[in-house]
Amino acid sequence: MLNLLRTDPVAFVITALALMMALAFHEFAHAWTADRFGDPTPRSQGRVTLNPLAHLDPFGTLLLIVADFGYAKPVMVNMNRLGRWQNFWVAAAGPLSNVLLAVIAGLVMRFLPHELLFGAGYQSLTTLGQVLLTFFILNLSLAVFNLLPIPMLDGSRILSGLVPPLGRALQEFERSPYSFFAVMAFILLFRGPLGQFLGLVRQWALGLVFA
Repeated sequence: MLNLLRTDPVAFVITALALMMALAFHEFAHAWTADRFGDPTPRSQGRVTLNPLAHLDPFGTLLLIVADFGYAKPVMVNMNRLGRWQNFWVAAAGPLSNVLLAVIAGLVMRFLPHELLFGAGYQSLTTLGQVLLTFFILNLSLAVFNLLPIPMLDGSRILSGLVPPLGRALQEFERSPYSFFAVMAFILLFRGPLGQFLGLVRQWALGLVFA
């Protein structure tokens, strides 16, 4: 995002705001779902809110700007207060919330008059088109990325609900003091293939929107 700040400040601001909204809604969905299932932990920590300031992690935000990869502040949940399938839906709520936002943005782009999305000659996007497209791509990317079955991501917790023995092993790994660094190293090491996979998903989804 630093390159974007230097080359196109307007696009940087649009991307930053869209990312803040997407991350905040993602974490709010986790917190709201756990709260609805009877776990008071997220509410006691002020996480059942759409205020981005309650969900942004300072270091994770810095990573997003510097390294184009980061994270929001995880929602703390007392898993012992929730059943197996309740924990499953708490984990799934985050990615599903981003899918919902991506679908809404995609439908708006699909049915909005093209002259409101594209400039003269359909060679460039209007500001509205740029906002919608950025919001669509970021939410889709967040949803797909978080569904990957990698420890500390929602995908691993979803998989834990489906395969409880695997879930216990993942929980033990996440308690390790080195788990965070191991996961970060894995993601950075396979950043290229992960980026290519997300690119293919985005290309497929954009084909549906602009078919």
